[in-house]
Amino acid sequence: MKIGILGAGSWGTTVAHLLARKYDVTLWARDQSIAHEINQHHLNTKYLGQSELSPRLQATSDLEIAVIGKALIIVAIPAQNFRDVLTQAVGFFNSDAAIISLSKGLELKSGARMTEIIASVCPNHTRGVLTGPNLAREIMSGFAAASVLATSNPKDQEDLQPIFHSPLFRVYTNNDVLGCELCGVLKNIIAIAAGMSDGLGAGGNTRSAIITRGLAEMTRLGIAMGAKPETFAGLAGMGDLVATCTSEQSRNHQVGVALGQGQSIKAITEQMFMVAEGIKSAQAVTQLAARYDVTMPIATEIAHVVKGDRDAQQSFRALLKAGIGREDEPF
Repeated sequence: MKIGILGAGSWGTTVAHLLARKYDVTLWARDQSIAHEINQHHLNTKYLGQSELSPRLQATSDLEIAVIGKALIIVAIPAQNFRDVLTQAVGFFNSDAAIISLSKGLELKSGARMTEIIASVCPNHTRGVLTGPNLAREIMSGFAAASVLATSNPKDQEDLQPIFHSPLFRVYTNNDVLGCELCGVLKNIIAIAAGMSDGLGAGGNTRSAIITRGLAEMTRLGIAMGAKPETFAGLAGMGDLVATCTSEQSRNHQVGVALGQGQSIKAITEQMFMVAEGIKSAQAVTQLAARYDVTMPIATEIAHVVKGDRDAQQSFRALLKAGIGREDEPF
């Protein structure tokens, strides 16, 4: 099988490495120097340090070469650039190619999820999402991990699951595409809040409260939009939420820590070369919450902070002033 992967960041490169051990994989990098380094030295030092990549992996900065003749297209492009790259590439796709998203964000201008963008740009193609608690550097180091492959068609799940699955990368299936994608989007915002708590030195109890109440917010919005509640208790939901809220490797958690330590969002983003999807998604999520009449106090406060309307301390004070009630109420 021939596979094309769009996006040579940390996660796109990691998935390319995993699949290249069994399949013919071509990885598209926007930066020609990254493609050259992968081909010549089997490294992507910008995103994965000295982690050695499969020598079978081929990289290119030519979109056509990356996707033409491929049976499976995997897209690991940041959410705000996802549509543009897909639109440029779709003319070279095989008519029967399946398209799987690795991206965990919402398009800010439309509020669209990545599979909705795929449906718009490539309406006749099988589409799905691979998501879960997958910290790239841990997987590159050989540690075990699990993920969820979500498509709406059981036959597609049956065909695609064995492609991604390996003894150290366990892949489960799910037909709740909406829920799995929402989990990937929403957990990034809660991770910023957990990072802010850590940056402020608030302690483990506060972090646990944020994670737990954050999961409640995530689930409420998901149910309102038609997702399955059990999805939020699984790998895509609780699993990814815990990993992202507690790991120093999490970019969104790092953003939150820096905010808690008093840095401005402008200063933080200027220092980053990798995308923290929660920064852009926060505003889109609050718009979704308003549309579906769902109360999301944590996400709302993070949206204020990333817009620069409030600092971390002000947002935490606002959350602590919220009324108390039943555990199944907003906060």
